[in-house]
Parts: sequence; structure tokens; C-alpha cells
Amino acid sequence: MEMKKIHSGKLRAIGYDARASSLQVRFDDGSTLQYSGIGEDTWRRFSSSGAAWSFYRDNIEEEFKAVRVSGSDAAGNNPLDALFRKP
Repeated sequence: MEMKKIHSGKLRAIGYDARASSLQVRFDDGSTLQYSGIGEDTWRRFSSSGAAWSFYRDNIEEEFKAVRVSGSDAAGNNPLDALFRKP
């Protein structure tokens, strides 16, 4: 999926797959969420919005279920911590 770079609120990139009706959203912390069932009209309005962060919060985050596809650990742990843990 091709990602379009944006800088709006915590959003850093957004992408859409029309065949799968799937939207991906990348945040400033590096995490990426994927939403299914997003129509092309919603994508067009989101990707062209002058206030993408507000549009995301009002029309996507609250209306669709997300799946984390990459990014920071939900518990906030750094995966490298195990390498440097004292015995």
C-alpha cells in the first residue's frame, strides 16, 4: 500500500487500498493501524481534508475498529530491553 506523507496532529502518513477497502494510518510514534470497510468516499474526504487529524478522530477512529500492523509495543516496552537486562 502506498503511503501519503502528512503532518496533521499525530498523523504522519496515510494510505488506502481500494480493492480491500482498507486504510492504514501511521502515527508520530511509528505505530501503524489498519482499518477495514473504509469506503472510497471516506478516503477521498480524509486524504483531501485540511484538518486530517480532526477528520480521523471524528470519522474513522470512533467509527471503525483498528488492527495494529506495526509500531510500538502496546505495553510501551522496548524490544531491545531484554538484550540489556541484568541477570
